[in-house]
Amino acid sequence: MPLFYFHVYDGMLVAPDDEGLELADIETARDEAVRGARSILSDEILKGCIDLSGRIEIAGEDGTILLALPFRDAFEIKE
Repeated sequence: MPLFYFHVYDGMLVAPDDEGLELADIETARDEAVRGARSILSDEILKGCIDLSGRIEIAGEDGTILLALPFRDAFEIKE
């Protein structure tokens, strides 16, 4: 299985992923990034402030960015 790395860009913070995850394909990696973004945003909700400027970049084993998931794409807002 391919190895995917999930680099988190959250406002001023950059958290590079040095370990990665073995996943079946890029679609599965995107699903994992969505879960990660939702987890980060749920922590922010508890603090009373959501920063939607962040993103998670998914890189392949060679370091190439395969997909960038903006935090705002990880959920739907209904009013």
